[in-house]
Amino acid sequence: MNTLFGQVFAFLCSPTIRKMVSFAMVGVANVLVDFGVFAFAYKLLGMPLVPSNVVAWLVAVSGSYVMNTMITFRHESGRILRREDYLKFVASGILGVFLATTTLVALSYFVEVLVAKLVSILVGFAANFSMSHFVVFRPKGPIDGKLIDRRGA
Repeated sequence: MNTLFGQVFAFLCSPTIRKMVSFAMVGVANVLVDFGVFAFAYKLLGMPLVPSNVVAWLVAVSGSYVMNTMITFRHESGRILRREDYLKFVASGILGVFLATTTLVALSYFVEVLVAKLVSILVGFAANFSMSHFVVFRPKGPIDGKLIDRRGA
């Protein structure tokens, strides 16, 4: 039993799991921003469903980039905000916003829109973490004065 407990503990303390938890904590702040902007645009401004969701995502993704650069992926990014990295982050987030919006629209036929929005945020989280971890913030390090990807292909 100690071996199983040790393996579970080691897994939960792995760098990837710690990054997922950090990404999720940053995501909580972004969920509040995303949900608040969405609710404001959809309910108060009367904007259509999809534009409300995209506007909310654009606001939240900007905050997410800053927080993840400074906190979650600080080692990989050097805590430096770069326009090129921001654009990659936004581009990689398109998959997440596409999946989240598709989920939102599909579920809106079956449940209240704000409930569908919450589920769509979870779908977006899975896609966004994967893209951030494996694409945007891949570890790089100096070798012979060049930055190379340490993870390999």
